[in-house]
Amino acid sequence: DELVFLAIAAAREQRKTLLEMVAKIAQKISIPFTVGGGVSTVAGIEELLAAGADKISINSAAVKNPELLSTAVSRVGSQRLVLAVDAKRRGLAANEGWEVYINGGLTPTGLDVLEWVTHAEKLGVGELLVTSMDTDGTKDGYDYELLRAVRDQVKMPVIASGGAGKLEHLRDAVLKGKADAVLAASIFHFQTYTIHEVKDYLASAGIAVRM
Repeated sequence: DELVFLAIAAAREQRKTLLEMVAKIAQKISIPFTVGGGVSTVAGIEELLAAGADKISINSAAVKNPELLSTAVSRVGSQRLVLAVDAKRRGLAANEGWEVYINGGLTPTGLDVLEWVTHAEKLGVGELLVTSMDTDGTKDGYDYELLRAVRDQVKMPVIASGGAGKLEHLRDAVLKGKADAVLAASIFHFQTYTIHEVKDYLASAGIAVRM
């Protein structure tokens, strides 16, 4: 179990508010808590950890300055650093690959996803949060080909994101996509399923979950 909090609007003037919110959330929960959104410096990472976050997710800033990852790893440890990757297909076929997008999925970078995650692993990142821009928000399932490709490329844990709409999608992200964990948002926000329903279903499918 883990809570992932991604601040969509994390402007510098909102930093104090974000830190206060992180501190309040950390006091109320007993599960690991990952925070991301607008994190661009090692100091910012350390501030969020000090406020109560267990892990920090970095996306755009890492693409713009990959050395941020290695520096952060040396300061806080790889187990506290999650690389978030927004990926978009270059074509219909999986062999055409996926491109890394930044700035909330708005800006193409020209970077190949598999090359980027391989490089990030060498820099010491401990975990990947992979979001498919093609399936995110569709509720039609994750991009299982993307997940498999990333899973086969790296040794670190891979979290699937983008596309969950049914219980089967969560199952297939693990069984078909080889993901180590799955992230879901709207199915909980809109009360399509409860956390207990999801856990019961995954357990019945033979997937290890904490009950």
